[in-house]
Amino acid sequence: MCESNNDYEQMLKKKCDINIARTIGLAHEMIKLAQTGYEQREDPGCGVLYGILLDSGYRLLDLAQKEKHAHIQKGWWENSIKKEKI
Repeated sequence: MCESNNDYEQMLKKKCDINIARTIGLAHEMIKLAQTGYEQREDPGCGVLYGILLDSGYRLLDLAQKEKHAHIQKGWWENSIKKEKI
């Protein structure tokens, strides 16, 4: 099972990486809300609203994941992970 973004936030120590993890979590919440809202809509206006929310969530998720990957490529993300003391 994947770790949740909240787990990542607790593991990370660099603020910039924490913000990226939080943005990924926010994007997932936007997508989930858009899907639920679209299923429960009662008029076309809601369909437009949730369609825009869904599109925005996916765009935001894509950008945040690309930024996370860039940090990983630079070695920043791994250096940001707190090491557990045994």
